[in-house]
Amino acid sequence: MTVGDLDHLYYWTRDMDAAVAFYRDVVGLTLVRRDGDAWAQFDAGPVRFALHGTDDETAAASGTVVFRVDDLDAAQWTLEERGARFEEHVGEVGGFARFATLRDPDGNPVQIIEYLG
Repeated sequence: MTVGDLDHLYYWTRDMDAAVAFYRDVVGLTLVRRDGDAWAQFDAGPVRFALHGTDDETAAASGTVVFRVDDLDAAQWTLEERGARFEEHVGEVGGFARFATLRDPDGNPVQIIEYLG
C-alpha cells in the first residue's frame, strides 16, 4: 500500500487561544499537546485532530471535521449550553444518519453525526 491510514486532520487558525478554548471547552476534546501559537493537538479517537497557527489573513476555512455522537439532540443541547451556535436545520441522510453543523471561531465547519439503526 502506498498510502497508510489517515493520521490526522488539522484546521488553520489565526487565534490559537480561542480555537483551543472552543475545541477543549465547548466540544469537550482533551488537549494533548500545544506548541504556543503554532500547533495544538487533541485526543479525538483513532484519528488525531489538530490546529495549525497562521498569521495569513487569506487562509481560508476548509474541510469539515465530523464527530460521532450517540444522541444528536442531547449532544446539540450540551454543546449549545457550552456556547456553540448551530446552523438552523438538522440534516438527514435518508434513514441512515442525522447531523448538525456549527462553526469554530475561525469559521471552520464542525459537524456532529448520529447514525440511525
